[in-house]
Amino acid sequence: MKKSLLSLMLVLSAAVAAPAFAVDAASACDAQAAEKKLAGAAKTSFLKKCVADAGGGDAASACDAKAAEKKLAGAAKASFTKKCVADAGAPAAAAGPQAACDAKAAEKKLHGAAKASFTKKCVADAGAAK
Repeated sequence: MKKSLLSLMLVLSAAVAAPAFAVDAASACDAQAAEKKLAGAAKTSFLKKCVADAGGGDAASACDAKAAEKKLAGAAKASFTKKCVADAGAPAAAAGPQAACDAKAAEKKLHGAAKASFTKKCVADAGAAK
């Protein structure tokens, strides 16, 4: 009960605050994700959409908030933020079928030969669909 009340207060305070504060939006979205018990790719996708909808669309701020959530610092934070901003700036579908298929393979947590086989078939199917 306390956790739900705290989450609700956090969401309401973020809704009242100016949308330019991406950290507040990220915190509110994180609280919503926790309330919905989201994890992994579902949580990441939800957070990305939620922060963008909240007006905190600045990718660098959103990625900094994610890095803070993961308690990253130094080179690890810089590397994470750089990749996060790059991923946010170039949606997989716009980058071509190879990137889209790589993203799908990553969501399925495929590695090695399974990833290569999946990606090859995915790219071939995308080419045949055109």
